[in-house]
Amino acid sequence: MKHLLGAMLICGAGAVWAEGQSHFVAIHVDENDPQVMNMALNNVANLNRYYTEQGDSVTIEIVAYGPGLSMFIDGKSPVADRIAAMALEIENIQFAACGNTHRNLSQKAGHDVALLDEAKLVPSGVVRLIELQEQNYSYIRP
Repeated sequence: MKHLLGAMLICGAGAVWAEGQSHFVAIHVDENDPQVMNMALNNVANLNRYYTEQGDSVTIEIVAYGPGLSMFIDGKSPVADRIAAMALEIENIQFAACGNTHRNLSQKAGHDVALLDEAKLVPSGVVRLIELQEQNYSYIRP
């Protein structure tokens, strides 16, 4: 009986380990196109819903650079409301804004271009995508 109980505990613990995979996704936005931005956010919503229903977790990072940085520019982003809502609703989402693009836009504007509160500056959007892929993130470009 003692061995049976031990086997049941071991099998039970193994079952817990088998549940709930973790997934990591990098989504790339480099176009100033509301359709592309909304497609990226639709991808986020669909991924989050799917993996949650499966009992899995998903960590998602949207990386925007070049013309795509307008996705994160305060007062210009056509998807600012969706980003704010998703940041509150989805626990493991991050928004990475390219520091190179931001610096160039700020220099042209003659002042620091304000970003959405949800966006964090990274030194380079391209480098950030490489780093995420080196950390085994799946790469998506809508």
